[in-house]
Amino acid sequence: MRKKDERLNRLIGILEQQNGVPIRELAVMLDVSEMTVRRDLESLKARGIVLDIPGAAVLNTQHVPDPDEEYYQLSVATRAHMKEKERIGKFAASLIEQDDCVIIDDGSTAECLAESIPRDIRLTVFTCNLNILNKICANPNISIIFGGGYFHPDTMLFECPESIQLIEKIRATKVFVSAAGVHNSMGVTCMNNYELSTKEAIIRSGAEKILIVDSSKFGMIKPCFLADLDSFDRIITDQGLSDEWADLIRKREILLEMV
Repeated sequence: MRKKDERLNRLIGILEQQNGVPIRELAVMLDVSEMTVRRDLESLKARGIVLDIPGAAVLNTQHVPDPDEEYYQLSVATRAHMKEKERIGKFAASLIEQDDCVIIDDGSTAECLAESIPRDIRLTVFTCNLNILNKICANPNISIIFGGGYFHPDTMLFECPESIQLIEKIRATKVFVSAAGVHNSMGVTCMNNYELSTKEAIIRSGAEKILIVDSSKFGMIKPCFLADLDSFDRIITDQGLSDEWADLIRKREILLEMV
């Protein structure tokens, strides 16, 4: 991700926690000039992400992101294709069986999965994400393994070499992996380089590798290559997937679930 996009993500993250921040304070928090903050805010205003309030930055809570936008902010992305993601998450959670050990990746669809896990099933869940942890920590039947490290507020991912080593020692019955783009020839991609090592370790550690992604991501290419489509045993998406894509996936003998 470019330096400017990283700064925009940080800016949005600040506003998620502390809305209506004066420009002068934002400049200090981001360690840039007030002029740079003003330019960033103009860019975000043009996209409808922040409101046009003189002297301060206020997040537009009604904004729904365009899938082609070059930044990623989990709290904003959650509002896009929400009904589809909820259905995908609910179906994915229904695949979890008694005494499973599962790994749940980052992303808003993965959060819907975590929220839908039945409370009467005993299982072990590994995650590196704060938002996933928040959804499962009150469930008494879930044994939680959490990977720590450096916190990335845009995706709520904790990431460090020790966490990846921990993933590599786990053998999961199912792993649920998210993506920002799925392309026939360019493969499965994500937005941020810092996600790659964690996601790759998750894929290697799963007996069944399940890609959970809404149909808007198909045909998209994002900056960071994660895996070939054939790396996955099952794909769960919504009914908006085109017939062309459905045929392509089935021809590759990948189990396709459209919910």
